[in-house]
Amino acid sequence: MKSDVEELMPKLLPVDSYDKEDVDPSEPPRNPQEYLKQVQKEASMCPDVVVAQIDPKKLKKKQSVNASISGCLAAPQGFSPSLKWQQQQIGKFSEVRQSVNKHRQHWKAQFLDDNVVMPKTEDEDGWKRFCLGENVFLGTQQKEDDNVNPGLDYVKTGFPPFLSIVSKLNQSTVSAVLEYLISWFEESDFEPQLGRWLYALLACLEKPLLPEAHSLIRQLARRCSAVRANLESKDDDRLSALNLMICIVARYFEQGDLADKDLETDGAF
Repeated sequence: MKSDVEELMPKLLPVDSYDKEDVDPSEPPRNPQEYLKQVQKEASMCPDVVVAQIDPKKLKKKQSVNASISGCLAAPQGFSPSLKWQQQQIGKFSEVRQSVNKHRQHWKAQFLDDNVVMPKTEDEDGWKRFCLGENVFLGTQQKEDDNVNPGLDYVKTGFPPFLSIVSKLNQSTVSAVLEYLISWFEESDFEPQLGRWLYALLACLEKPLLPEAHSLIRQLARRCSAVRANLESKDDDRLSALNLMICIVARYFEQGDLADKDLETDGAF
């Protein structure tokens, strides 16, 4: 008796019903008719429903991409940049990206200093320490002894995003490090070292954006707008950097719904 599934399937090729004695699956078919009979026999032996046995341990983490369509928080009165300022920043950012692409192969071939040990792509805490430094990552206060020559102790202050470093990052690593830093930023304040790395990673991010990168940069812009909304003064050192991050995401990467509108000219950048 034919199954319900067979009844619903149209007969695209006419095949005579087979006898078990007529079909030998161990022998190659001698003609198209025998081939179709073998296929018919194999199909009849398959269950109508197959349940895959999946090992949850083998599933990759963070497979889903949640792309939120919510916009940025509006800037407080006098905190948003002018359209002219935004256009100037996009022009400079475009030049930086061109320079990075032009010199990438040269810097990629350069050897790093012995003290520069880049973490593996999947080492989230390692990258946070590498980029931000232990003082920021661990939330420790800088000691007086550190002020003697703080620029050379990159373990504590974080490695700057030198071209010799960022040129060695492929797109997968760029997206991963961007995700790590934005995740840290979601729970922490904006730091100058964070801003330098975010700018450098955005300069290395290739277009067109992958869905993961698209979601990340929107998350970054929204977080910047949330921090900006809580600033108490236009003289806050973080304001310009926060506006710059929002500007790059909205204007250069064409996320127009996140852009600051040119509603103010007085006191704007």
